[in-house]
Amino acid sequence: MTTTRHLSPESLAAQALGWVDETTRAVVPPIHVSTTYLRDPDNQYRSGRVYSRADSPNYNQPEALLARLEKGASALVFSSGMSAASACFLALTPGDHVIVSRVMYWSLRNWLMTFATHWGLKVELVDTDRIDAVKAAIRPGYTKLIWIETPANPLWIISDIAALSDLAYRAGARLAVDSTCATPVFTRPIELGADIVMHAATKYLNGHSDVIAGALVAARDDDYWQRIRTIRGQLGTVLGALESYLLLRGMRTLFPRVRTASANAQWLAERLAAHPGVEAVLYPGLPDFAGRAVAAKQMRGGFGAMLSVRIKPNADIGVNGEQAAIAVAASTTLWKRATSLGGVESLIEHRASVEGAGTPAPSDLLRLSVGIEAKEDLLADLEQALAIAHRRNTP
Repeated sequence: MTTTRHLSPESLAAQALGWVDETTRAVVPPIHVSTTYLRDPDNQYRSGRVYSRADSPNYNQPEALLARLEKGASALVFSSGMSAASACFLALTPGDHVIVSRVMYWSLRNWLMTFATHWGLKVELVDTDRIDAVKAAIRPGYTKLIWIETPANPLWIISDIAALSDLAYRAGARLAVDSTCATPVFTRPIELGADIVMHAATKYLNGHSDVIAGALVAARDDDYWQRIRTIRGQLGTVLGALESYLLLRGMRTLFPRVRTASANAQWLAERLAAHPGVEAVLYPGLPDFAGRAVAAKQMRGGFGAMLSVRIKPNADIGVNGEQAAIAVAASTTLWKRATSLGGVESLIEHRASVEGAGTPAPSDLLRLSVGIEAKEDLLADLEQALAIAHRRNTP
């Protein structure tokens, strides 16, 4: 491996820490498919590997790279973002109180309010963009984890990582940050005081819509982190050999992909905000966005590639906002109607339909995952879809 101490994050990612196979001189790590490893004659495992459920060499490079990018002590890759996130809660004890963002990834919120609650965690939903609300919710001696997602899907609400890390520290709790949409390109939560960073690595870290993966990065290799490591090994929520390879390959282009997509999103948000068929644009990079000041403080170099638009109704033709939004999504051609985010292709989704009852997403909202296509093409496709939607149901 080359010396990487003084290299920029862009160079570290592009060269995957400069890894070179000393035997073959290959610059790309091989895929290891073995599930088990040979004992030494005296019954020891001096290789450090016993069984691939916990010890596969496939994990080494993506974990090492992500730990460096996030400036953490250690990283773990998982079979999905959900398995990574749930491990943070399973490492707690039934009866522990946890504070979580009211607006967050819908599947995790459902898991917390069902399985985790039935298991015994005391889960409290809080508007974590309001420091006073979090402070009021903390139960001294009982609150063990504050979990935030920032920007928070699908409204892109911004929570102040540094302020919340200070609250957590003074309460004897940990702060975990779902930084999937910010990515280490724009935000490094550990530098702001977070204890754990989570990524749904399916999204921007991989970036090509062909891997299901998750990852955690720890500020410290402590007892809590070792419990998370044990949970991964015992439950077998590990990443496959091919998926590990694809994740690392995707991370090599993380910086140019995310920066291009973010620049596209900023440009689109500014233009859509002035479109007569759009009620509102939710994007942290807009000057009138509620969390703009905090976002500018903790997101360096861009505001991410996710935005949401609320579509205007058209009373003249009897079309409400929900109908108009669904019609817009149905009329796009370049934007793909699909669930996910963070890929090189742009996706559009009527989020309330996906999340169902109890969703915080307004019925007129479309979630946009902006890709790396030409921004002019993306705008033109949305403009023609907006035009079609508002005349489709004309009597």
